[in-house]
Amino acid sequence: MNKQMYSGAQILLKSLVQEGIKEIFGYPGGVVLPLYDALYMQDEIKHYLVRHEQAAVHAAEGYARASGRVGVAIVTSGPGACNTITGLANAYYDGTPLILITGQVNSKLIGGDAFQEADIVGITRSCCKHNYLVKDVKDLARIIKEAFYIATTGKKGPVVIDIPVDIFNAKYTFEYPKNVELVGYNPNYKGHPLQIQRALDALFEAKRPVIISGGGVMASNASVELKEIATRLQIPVVHTLMGTGTYPDSLETSLGMMGMHGNYCANLTVANADIIFAIGTRFSDRITGCLKKFARDAQVIHIDIDPCSISKNVKATIPIVGDIKNVLSIMIELLNKTNHKVNEELKEKWFQDIREWKKKVAVPQKKSDKLSAITVLNTIYEFTKQDEPVVATEVGQHQMWTAQNFKFNQPRKLITSGGLGTMGFGFPAALGACAAMKNGYVLNIAGDGSIQMNIQELMTCVDYNFKVINCIINNGYLGMVRQWQEKIYNEHYSQTKISSPDFVKLAQSYGALGIRVEKEEEIIPALKQAIEFNGPVMIDFICENFEMVYPWVLAGQPIDKVLLSREEC
Repeated sequence: MNKQMYSGAQILLKSLVQEGIKEIFGYPGGVVLPLYDALYMQDEIKHYLVRHEQAAVHAAEGYARASGRVGVAIVTSGPGACNTITGLANAYYDGTPLILITGQVNSKLIGGDAFQEADIVGITRSCCKHNYLVKDVKDLARIIKEAFYIATTGKKGPVVIDIPVDIFNAKYTFEYPKNVELVGYNPNYKGHPLQIQRALDALFEAKRPVIISGGGVMASNASVELKEIATRLQIPVVHTLMGTGTYPDSLETSLGMMGMHGNYCANLTVANADIIFAIGTRFSDRITGCLKKFARDAQVIHIDIDPCSISKNVKATIPIVGDIKNVLSIMIELLNKTNHKVNEELKEKWFQDIREWKKKVAVPQKKSDKLSAITVLNTIYEFTKQDEPVVATEVGQHQMWTAQNFKFNQPRKLITSGGLGTMGFGFPAALGACAAMKNGYVLNIAGDGSIQMNIQELMTCVDYNFKVINCIINNGYLGMVRQWQEKIYNEHYSQTKISSPDFVKLAQSYGALGIRVEKEEEIIPALKQAIEFNGPVMIDFICENFEMVYPWVLAGQPIDKVLLSREEC
């Protein structure tokens, strides 16, 4: 019996269905028309039409971050594919599993400077985990299987599949592979048992231990195991920006975020520790400060599934390569068998020091009678915390204020750009989170500069009735850059004062709800109105122009040199 033949476009969609994909984000163009025609003829996959290709990738990442599943985006060749680079780099830095499908010109025209041709394989090589140029429709199903495997194993990340238009049109039978075998790619999931035992022994002997919880804990879904280890060994926990929510902020042993704008207590605890138990963090400059002076007296236990991340920036005394959930589970098993006991007297002395450091906090300051951004964000948090919404952010002062003032007790509740620091990420990521959740609302905390980077996605939200509530901290400046100019460049505010549209009228023009807030007593009524509204909202909070983010560790300084107010600069 002859097997049924399918076009490459149909094979692609069938492969996505096999991988459990139900939603994708994209923007059509000439060479992907065969794929969009195949999409038109099926009903298993929902396609969301964004307004810019960069937003398609950010939305796919927001979807992946909120759901724990793989995000998928589709774009056309040339400018369409090139527009995705920022989104790809963002997902690559933050370890988000994502598949980007790009159209390509006819195979016979590749290399001939055809209309809308771009070497997307070459362009994306440095900002994705792997990429493919499909040369034969017979290989398409296998390549898709491999791409999903690569994106979701080891350190997760984006994979690009570049497909020429003739491959979309070519016919072949469909049989999706059951297994993947990639020579040379074998991520270590178990962790070395002797190293795990060494780590546990060292933690029992520690006088001043601290856990640094990074984004890898979330990627591995290891929050439960982390909490058990920290509780049983009585170890305080700090987190990186990407590790927010991996350890409940409500617990007394949670010291909050560390780093450039981290809590004074978190930074001092790390700086004075004798053992740092680093879990799923790459020790970026934003958390280490001056590397030469970082944790000089501490042993470092470092768990990461990516061997390249261990000892890259901070030398590991006890390196453990493996999946965090597996390694911590083995550690818990060993803990159940051990006769060691925690030295209560030593731990109490350590926690006394920590309680003293907790007393030192930043001093909010502003120069006018306008709204304080910190007051706005604290009010938003207090009013919405019972709903436990997903919170997305753009990048800038508002991002740091959100990380400092919101409390997250669950993973996957904060979606923000960590490694790349991408302005314009939050809004499309928030709509992607809405697509994943199907109900409730998503908060997007934005600045008046960053919201304009992908503001066109308001139309996408209106089209699909995504309930994204954009809370715009409108201070008239590119705030974080202006902050640096004030203290480092002698108040030379070069090109950081930014004009904005009337966000209320702009929202209304798209068919969304726009609200302006200028007084404290208007904040809660505006939030009530936004939550009750059936659709996307923009709330324009008119805030103090010169408010600063503190705590602040100046670039190049050790992390215990924490500034808490303007007067200390």
